[in-house]
Amino acid sequence: MDQMIGFLREEGVSDGILSDVEAFRKFYKLSPGMEKRIPASQYNYYGTDVWEEALSTILAGENLLLSGPKATGKNVLADGLSRAFGRPQWDISLYINADAASLIGTDTFKDGEVSLRKGPILKCAEEGGFGVLDEINMAKNESLAVLHAALDFRRVIDVPGYDRIELSEATRFIGTMNYGYAGTRELNEALASRFMIIQMPVISEDNLKRLIASKFPELKDDYTAQFAELFTEIRKKCEGGEISSKSLDLRGLLSAIEMMKRGLEVDKALSLGIVNKCFDAYERQLVSDMIQVRFPGNLDRGMVFKA
Repeated sequence: MDQMIGFLREEGVSDGILSDVEAFRKFYKLSPGMEKRIPASQYNYYGTDVWEEALSTILAGENLLLSGPKATGKNVLADGLSRAFGRPQWDISLYINADAASLIGTDTFKDGEVSLRKGPILKCAEEGGFGVLDEINMAKNESLAVLHAALDFRRVIDVPGYDRIELSEATRFIGTMNYGYAGTRELNEALASRFMIIQMPVISEDNLKRLIASKFPELKDDYTAQFAELFTEIRKKCEGGEISSKSLDLRGLLSAIEMMKRGLEVDKALSLGIVNKCFDAYERQLVSDMIQVRFPGNLDRGMVFKA
């Protein structure tokens, strides 16, 4: 967690905000065993303005909605917020069949009596955690209606047949949404009004280079730039309507570089991580051609990584 604060300081986040974040961490203690729910650091989100907006939202006691197209770092930022504030995180995947029972809890028979098996929303509320509501606009509005009282000034969850649960003061909910995915819908106004909303910008080429370099410091600078430029080129073709967004996969690119590090040839790794995400033969060939222009077929680990 201290490393996260150090990273934010390097990013240029204001000292006043960081002082408040550290005060938050000291004031709200973790329950025993909850440390394991704080996300481990894999990647960091780069973007000072977005960080300051997100941190200020959490400090103000508000819930946060991250909206933006694919590969803008919504989940990376959500994980980073949990690390920065030192709070346990519950990842709650919302989908078309999500209902109140799957979110809040359901009856179960235990030790000869009926009791409540708590769902992720309820556990998060009690432990002062950060609940990440992933793809919030895929869930039915009626299933999310149970969250209205939890997300507004009341900060309670009324469980039918059980107690009225008050949220811990440290509890926050972070929604993510992408209008481009199949199955998404317009967000209910009553729900949207319970969030502060950040429209996530696309990652700049410079920040993408920083991300790749931080993840793979042994990568040669020229190839760090080439991978970032390749991803930017794919994004531009997606924005221009030449190809779909299937190949615009930042996780796939980073995983491909990891496989190169393990010894797989560059073209094969990029095929697995990016090209084969396209299931249309014509589109797959277009993406493959972009890669071949930048990366000759004989590239191996020794050429890409420092000795």
